[in-house]
Amino acid sequence: MTPWVLRLLVANVLMFFVQYTAPGATSLLVFYPSEVLVHPWTLVTYMFLHGGFGHIFFNMLALYFFGPPVEQRLGGNRFITLYMISGIVGALFSIVLGFPIVGASGAIMGVSLAFAKFWPRQQVLIWGVLPIEARWLVVIYAAWDILGASGYGPRGIANLAHLGGLAGALLYLLYLDRRQGARRFKAAATPKVSDSSLGAWQKVDRNSIHAVNRDEVDRILDKINASGIASLTPQERQFLSNFVPPDDRKPA
Repeated sequence: MTPWVLRLLVANVLMFFVQYTAPGATSLLVFYPSEVLVHPWTLVTYMFLHGGFGHIFFNMLALYFFGPPVEQRLGGNRFITLYMISGIVGALFSIVLGFPIVGASGAIMGVSLAFAKFWPRQQVLIWGVLPIEARWLVVIYAAWDILGASGYGPRGIANLAHLGGLAGALLYLLYLDRRQGARRFKAAATPKVSDSSLGAWQKVDRNSIHAVNRDEVDRILDKINASGIASLTPQERQFLSNFVPPDDRKPA
Protein backbone atom coordinates (compact mmCIF):
# COMPACT_ATOMS: atom_id res chain seq x y z
CA MET A 1 0.00 0.00 0.00
CA THR A 2 1.43 3.38 -1.00
CA PRO A 3 1.33 6.39 1.38
CA TRP A 4 -1.26 8.59 -0.33
CA VAL A 5 -3.56 5.73 -1.23
CA LEU A 6 -3.55 4.61 2.41
CA ARG A 7 -4.26 8.15 3.63
CA LEU A 8 -7.14 8.55 1.19
CA LEU A 9 -8.65 5.20 2.14
CA VAL A 10 -8.48 6.03 5.85
CA ALA A 11 -9.87 9.56 5.33
CA ASN A 12 -12.80 8.32 3.26
CA VAL A 13 -13.68 5.53 5.70
CA LEU A 14 -13.45 7.87 8.71
CA MET A 15 -15.63 10.48 7.01
CA PHE A 16 -18.15 7.80 6.05
CA PHE A 17 -18.36 6.82 9.72
CA VAL A 18 -18.81 10.46 10.79
CA GLN A 19 -21.34 11.04 8.03
CA TYR A 20 -23.64 8.30 9.26
CA THR A 21 -23.18 8.78 12.99
CA ALA A 22 -23.33 12.59 13.05
CA PRO A 23 -24.94 13.68 9.76
CA GLY A 24 -25.23 17.29 10.86
CA ALA A 25 -21.45 17.54 11.14
CA THR A 26 -21.00 17.03 7.41
CA SER A 27 -23.82 19.17 6.05
CA LEU A 28 -21.39 21.96 5.14
CA LEU A 29 -19.12 19.57 3.24
CA VAL A 30 -21.59 18.57 0.50
CA PHE A 31 -21.09 20.26 -2.87
CA TYR A 32 -24.11 22.41 -3.79
CA PRO A 33 -23.54 23.95 -7.23
CA SER A 34 -25.61 27.04 -6.42
CA GLU A 35 -23.48 27.73 -3.31
CA VAL A 36 -20.01 27.14 -4.74
CA LEU A 37 -19.01 30.80 -4.31
CA VAL A 38 -20.26 30.83 -0.72
CA HIS A 39 -18.76 27.45 0.24
CA PRO A 40 -15.77 27.01 -2.12
CA TRP A 41 -14.17 24.37 0.14
CA THR A 42 -16.90 21.92 -0.89
CA LEU A 43 -15.10 21.53 -4.23
CA VAL A 44 -12.72 19.33 -2.23
CA THR A 45 -14.70 18.11 0.79
CA TYR A 46 -17.50 16.50 -1.25
CA MET A 47 -14.96 13.89 -2.41
CA PHE A 48 -14.76 12.45 1.11
CA LEU A 49 -18.51 11.90 1.51
CA HIS A 50 -20.55 9.06 0.01
CA GLY A 51 -24.17 8.20 -0.63
CA GLY A 52 -24.14 4.71 0.86
CA PHE A 53 -22.09 1.62 1.57
CA GLY A 54 -22.08 0.45 -2.06
CA HIS A 55 -20.93 3.88 -3.20
CA ILE A 56 -17.90 4.03 -0.92
CA PHE A 57 -17.11 0.31 -1.29
CA PHE A 58 -16.68 0.37 -5.07
CA ASN A 59 -14.86 3.70 -5.07
CA MET A 60 -12.38 2.52 -2.45
CA LEU A 61 -12.00 -0.85 -4.17
CA ALA A 62 -10.99 0.91 -7.39
CA LEU A 63 -8.61 3.18 -5.46
CA TYR A 64 -7.07 0.15 -3.74
CA PHE A 65 -6.33 -1.63 -7.03
CA PHE A 66 -5.52 1.25 -9.38
CA GLY A 67 -4.02 3.75 -6.93
CA PRO A 68 -0.78 2.11 -5.72
CA PRO A 69 0.81 1.45 -9.14
CA VAL A 70 -0.17 4.92 -10.33
CA GLU A 71 1.27 6.55 -7.19
CA GLN A 72 4.49 4.58 -7.59
CA ARG A 73 4.69 5.56 -11.25
CA LEU A 74 3.99 9.26 -10.75
CA GLY A 75 5.37 9.79 -7.26
CA GLY A 76 3.34 10.90 -4.24
CA ASN A 77 3.08 14.63 -4.98
CA ARG A 78 1.97 14.17 -8.58
CA PHE A 79 -0.44 11.40 -7.58
CA ILE A 80 -2.31 13.47 -5.01
CA THR A 81 -2.33 16.41 -7.44
CA LEU A 82 -3.90 14.16 -10.08
CA TYR A 83 -6.48 12.94 -7.56
CA MET A 84 -7.46 16.44 -6.41
CA ILE A 85 -7.56 17.96 -9.89
CA SER A 86 -9.78 15.12 -11.11
CA GLY A 87 -12.19 15.58 -8.21
CA ILE A 88 -12.32 19.37 -8.45
CA VAL A 89 -12.88 19.39 -12.21
CA GLY A 90 -15.57 16.75 -11.65
CA ALA A 91 -17.35 19.16 -9.30
CA LEU A 92 -17.01 22.03 -11.77
CA PHE A 93 -18.53 19.92 -14.54
CA SER A 94 -21.44 19.14 -12.22
CA ILE A 95 -22.39 22.78 -11.72
CA VAL A 96 -24.80 22.54 -14.66
CA LEU A 97 -26.67 19.69 -12.94
CA GLY A 98 -27.94 21.87 -10.12
CA PHE A 99 -28.33 19.08 -7.56
CA PRO A 100 -25.89 18.40 -4.68
CA ILE A 101 -23.22 15.75 -5.17
CA VAL A 102 -20.98 13.64 -2.94
CA GLY A 103 -18.42 10.95 -3.63
CA ALA A 104 -14.88 10.30 -4.82
CA SER A 105 -16.00 8.92 -8.19
CA GLY A 106 -14.60 11.80 -10.24
CA ALA A 107 -11.20 11.50 -8.55
CA ILE A 108 -11.25 7.71 -8.93
CA MET A 109 -12.03 8.06 -12.64
CA GLY A 110 -8.94 10.23 -12.96
CA VAL A 111 -6.79 7.59 -11.26
CA SER A 112 -8.33 4.91 -13.51
CA LEU A 113 -7.48 6.95 -16.61
CA ALA A 114 -3.87 7.28 -15.45
CA PHE A 115 -3.67 3.52 -14.90
CA ALA A 116 -5.05 2.89 -18.39
CA LYS A 117 -2.54 5.35 -19.87
CA PHE A 118 0.47 3.64 -18.30
CA TRP A 119 -0.76 0.04 -18.60
CA PRO A 120 -3.41 0.04 -21.35
CA ARG A 121 -3.30 -3.72 -21.95
CA GLN A 122 -3.28 -4.73 -18.29
CA GLN A 123 -6.09 -7.22 -17.66
CA VAL A 124 -8.71 -6.14 -15.11
CA LEU A 125 -11.26 -8.62 -13.77
CA ILE A 126 -14.80 -7.22 -13.56
CA TRP A 127 -16.54 -8.76 -10.55
CA GLY A 128 -13.44 -10.91 -10.25
CA VAL A 129 -14.52 -12.96 -13.28
CA LEU A 130 -14.70 -11.09 -16.60
CA PRO A 131 -11.27 -10.02 -17.97
CA ILE A 132 -10.99 -6.74 -19.84
CA GLU A 133 -8.04 -4.53 -20.76
CA ALA A 134 -7.74 -1.36 -18.67
CA ARG A 135 -8.03 0.92 -21.71
CA TRP A 136 -11.36 -0.59 -22.76
CA LEU A 137 -12.69 -0.48 -19.22
CA VAL A 138 -12.14 3.28 -19.10
CA VAL A 139 -13.67 3.69 -22.56
CA ILE A 140 -16.77 1.76 -21.44
CA TYR A 141 -17.08 3.87 -18.29
CA ALA A 142 -16.75 7.06 -20.31
CA ALA A 143 -19.34 5.92 -22.87
CA TRP A 144 -21.72 4.95 -20.07
CA ASP A 145 -21.37 8.38 -18.45
CA ILE A 146 -21.84 10.17 -21.76
CA LEU A 147 -25.08 8.27 -22.27
CA GLY A 148 -26.12 8.99 -18.71
CA ALA A 149 -25.38 12.70 -19.07
CA SER A 150 -27.46 12.71 -22.26
CA GLY A 151 -30.48 11.38 -20.38
CA TYR A 152 -30.11 7.69 -21.23
CA GLY A 153 -29.52 5.81 -18.04
CA PRO A 154 -30.31 5.76 -14.32
CA ARG A 155 -31.11 9.09 -12.71
CA GLY A 156 -29.40 10.37 -9.59
CA ILE A 157 -25.88 9.56 -10.83
CA ALA A 158 -23.50 12.48 -11.30
CA ASN A 159 -22.28 11.39 -14.72
CA LEU A 160 -20.80 14.81 -15.44
CA ALA A 161 -18.66 14.52 -12.30
CA HIS A 162 -17.22 11.27 -13.68
CA LEU A 163 -16.56 12.87 -17.06
CA GLY A 164 -15.04 15.89 -15.36
CA GLY A 165 -12.70 13.58 -13.46
CA LEU A 166 -11.57 12.05 -16.74
CA ALA A 167 -11.11 15.49 -18.31
CA GLY A 168 -9.13 16.83 -15.34
CA ALA A 169 -6.85 13.80 -15.30
CA LEU A 170 -6.32 13.95 -19.06
CA LEU A 171 -5.28 17.61 -18.91
CA TYR A 172 -2.91 17.00 -16.00
CA LEU A 173 -1.32 13.97 -17.65
CA LEU A 174 -0.87 15.94 -20.87
CA TYR A 175 0.78 18.70 -18.84
CA LEU A 176 3.17 16.18 -17.29
CA ASP A 177 3.98 14.76 -20.73
CA ARG A 178 4.72 18.22 -22.08
CA ARG A 179 6.87 19.03 -19.07
CA GLN A 180 8.81 15.81 -19.55
CA GLY A 181 9.30 16.77 -23.19
CA ALA A 182 10.87 20.06 -22.11
CA ARG A 183 13.17 18.20 -19.73
CA ARG A 184 14.16 15.80 -22.50
CA PHE A 185 15.12 18.74 -24.74
CA LYS A 186 17.17 20.27 -21.91
CA ALA A 187 18.93 16.96 -21.30
CA ALA A 188 19.77 16.66 -25.00
CA ALA A 189 21.22 20.17 -24.99
CA THR A 190 23.28 19.39 -21.86
CA PRO A 191 24.63 15.89 -22.36
CA LYS A 192 27.03 15.90 -19.40
CA VAL A 193 25.89 13.20 -16.96
CA SER A 194 27.18 12.38 -13.50
CA ASP A 195 27.40 8.82 -12.21
CA SER A 196 26.93 9.97 -8.62
CA SER A 197 23.36 8.64 -8.57
CA LEU A 198 24.35 5.05 -9.34
CA GLY A 199 24.79 4.14 -5.69
CA ALA A 200 21.31 5.44 -4.83
CA TRP A 201 19.63 3.60 -7.69
CA GLN A 202 21.30 0.38 -6.66
CA LYS A 203 19.41 0.66 -3.35
CA VAL A 204 16.00 0.29 -5.00
CA ASP A 205 14.04 -2.35 -3.07
CA ARG A 206 12.23 -4.52 -5.64
CA ASN A 207 10.09 -6.18 -2.99
CA SER A 208 8.47 -2.87 -2.08
CA ILE A 209 7.51 -2.11 -5.70
CA HIS A 210 4.05 -2.91 -7.03
CA ALA A 211 4.08 -5.86 -9.45
CA VAL A 212 2.80 -3.66 -12.29
CA ASN A 213 5.89 -1.43 -12.02
CA ARG A 214 8.47 -4.11 -11.16
CA ASP A 215 9.18 -5.26 -14.73
CA GLU A 216 9.87 -1.71 -15.87
CA VAL A 217 12.21 -1.11 -12.92
CA ASP A 218 14.07 -4.34 -13.73
CA ARG A 219 14.42 -3.28 -17.37
CA ILE A 220 15.88 0.11 -16.42
CA LEU A 221 18.29 -1.39 -13.87
CA ASP A 222 19.45 -3.91 -16.46
CA LYS A 223 20.00 -1.04 -18.88
CA ILE A 224 22.17 0.75 -16.30
CA ASN A 225 24.22 -2.40 -15.74
CA ALA A 226 24.67 -2.92 -19.48
CA SER A 227 25.20 0.64 -20.75
CA GLY A 228 25.64 2.92 -17.75
CA ILE A 229 23.57 5.77 -16.34
CA ALA A 230 24.23 7.97 -19.37
CA SER A 231 22.09 5.64 -21.47
CA LEU A 232 18.90 6.47 -19.53
CA THR A 233 16.29 8.80 -20.97
CA PRO A 234 14.88 11.60 -18.76
CA GLN A 235 11.63 9.63 -18.45
CA GLU A 236 13.49 6.54 -17.23
CA ARG A 237 15.45 8.61 -14.70
CA GLN A 238 12.27 10.22 -13.39
CA PHE A 239 10.44 6.89 -13.21
CA LEU A 240 13.25 5.14 -11.34
CA SER A 241 13.72 8.02 -8.92
CA ASN A 242 10.24 7.31 -7.52
CA PHE A 243 11.58 4.08 -6.00
CA VAL A 244 14.85 5.38 -4.53
CA PRO A 245 14.79 5.65 -0.69
CA PRO A 246 14.05 9.33 0.15
CA ASP A 247 17.31 9.84 2.05
CA ASP A 248 19.34 8.71 -0.97
CA ARG A 249 17.65 10.81 -3.63
CA LYS A 250 19.79 13.23 -5.60
CA PRO A 251 18.95 15.46 -8.56
CA ALA A 252 19.01 13.44 -11.78
